[in-house]
Amino acid sequence: MRRSGFIGTRWLGVGLAASLAVVTIGLAVTGRLGLYINPDSAWFAVAMAVFVLVGAVASFALPLGAEADHGHDHGDAHHPVVERARNGRDETHRRADDLVHDHEHPRHPLAFAATVAGGVAASGVVVLTLVLPPASLSAELAMSRDVGATPLFGGADTIQLASTGDTSSFGVGEWATAFATATNPDAFDGDPVELTGFVTPGADGGFDLTRLVITHCVIDAQPASLPIVPASDVPDTGQWVTITGTVRSSSDGRLVVDAAKVDEIPEPEDPYEY
Repeated sequence: MRRSGFIGTRWLGVGLAASLAVVTIGLAVTGRLGLYINPDSAWFAVAMAVFVLVGAVASFALPLGAEADHGHDHGDAHHPVVERARNGRDETHRRADDLVHDHEHPRHPLAFAATVAGGVAASGVVVLTLVLPPASLSAELAMSRDVGATPLFGGADTIQLASTGDTSSFGVGEWATAFATATNPDAFDGDPVELTGFVTPGADGGFDLTRLVITHCVIDAQPASLPIVPASDVPDTGQWVTITGTVRSSSDGRLVVDAAKVDEIPEPEDPYEY
């Protein structure tokens, strides 16, 4: 029973960490790590994964159960009862001395149950990560993260770049910032755009072109959306499209994209903006 406990402890520590390290390195080798983290941070993630694997290999040098060694002697070296037992003066105290050294800390049933439940959950997540193919975040998740207010991507850098009139390098995230913060919408009127994203519900018979923007990893992914006035039928929600059109300033001061062409495409290899 103790041996199985030691094996479980080793798995929950070194085992899970090593499994995640293998997944990280595998994703990096296959070029799919960008589905989970910003590519600018990939080198750090891979370096840490290699470090973890080296530590996992080194852990085999430790005997099973070594992590249970507390490294303390309970301060019994000068205890008078223990000294009498060691001197053979009292057999009862000798048995007590043996118990001092061989005791096990009692564990509360609730704590044990919580440990088992947490271990099973963590193991399940890691096993699913190993088994399931890597996948991008869905359009449904992007819509669920839409809080109704346009997030700002790039901030002052985007506005400064837009003020020069050079918007050719703008993605959906930069345009979303410009649309949300433009004090002179007419300055963008007539700018040509060619943008890629997926379709989400819009207003006034149109749709929104949406892209998830990542700062560090998929946990902080935020949706950026642009209102599209299509020249044809609205594609299905979640469908990836490439929009070719022109930015227009409406009569009420809002910016929209007047789409001359909407091409349906498969999901790109890199579905996020950074």
